[in-house]
Amino acid sequence: MIISWNTTNQCNMYCDHCYRDAGARADEELNTAEGKALLDEIKKAGFKIMIFSGGEPFMRPDIFELVEYSKKLGLITVFGTNGTLITPEVAERLKEIGVDGVGISLDSLDKEKHDKLRKFEGAWDGAVQGMKNCQAAGVPFQVHTTLMDWNWNEAEAITDFAIELGAKAHHFFFLVPTGRAKNIEEESLRAEQYEEILTRIMKKQQQVDIELKPTCAPQFMRIAKQMGMNLRFGRGCLAGTSYCIIGPKGKVQPCAYMDMEVGNVRETPFSEIWANSEVFQTLRTLDYKGGCGSCGYKKICGGCRARAAFYNNGDYMAEEPWCLYQGRKGY
Repeated sequence: MIISWNTTNQCNMYCDHCYRDAGARADEELNTAEGKALLDEIKKAGFKIMIFSGGEPFMRPDIFELVEYSKKLGLITVFGTNGTLITPEVAERLKEIGVDGVGISLDSLDKEKHDKLRKFEGAWDGAVQGMKNCQAAGVPFQVHTTLMDWNWNEAEAITDFAIELGAKAHHFFFLVPTGRAKNIEEESLRAEQYEEILTRIMKKQQQVDIELKPTCAPQFMRIAKQMGMNLRFGRGCLAGTSYCIIGPKGKVQPCAYMDMEVGNVRETPFSEIWANSEVFQTLRTLDYKGGCGSCGYKKICGGCRARAAFYNNGDYMAEEPWCLYQGRKGY
């Protein structure tokens, strides 16, 4: 079980595809004491992997105190970051605390394209330097790439670059029109492109030693099975079943890209929200509609629930729109 906490809305970038619409620090973000209480509840609810993200988590003044507390609770503690604030000193601090991994975003091998997406001159250089600083300090890191219609042909090349830098994994994120990403919906891939790129990624996985994992493209589980691959993952879409996200002010959502509040940790203990939320209970039924409901792979795929909601007027149990396999029996 894995959970993300957007520790702050503050960010040093203003990325076109940001689901959080991050930039300025939000009023009344969870304070240090509330953050530690939340971590206690996350542990109580049975979660194992704790992701500290943002905004940009390294802009939160008490981030190391919170991370130390997470480690003391026995949680596998990782970061999602743009990497530009990971100086050699920060990397050494992460090593000292015992952080288990850092995910750093890199969306193109073309510096100008990466910087343009992130509205930040020097974003590419800063991200790569952050990776090098992690490597030098002995902090495991992985590369995160959001795939869109202008960079999807770079996927394998970015994997090769990640390996060259010493990354432990390369995770591919598929654009979901949430937050500012609504403004670039036309740049998202479509069904035929999903099938092609996921097949390419799985073929690349057969050639490299580091882990390659698509996110928000759960069809990869079906494609891997069809290719005779046995991945360590049990399921594609985890929203509400073994994953959720908490916002800077305590809002709980099924995933980062499903903009619906199922509770707030300031009003209800997180462990109770996780156990009792009607939305979470519905997602756990796997009682999907349309092609997803009749698909023989629904238990290991599930379709992207966030994309289903966006393209079906909020119906998060509807059919995933960008899948070529909809409704077929088998497996």
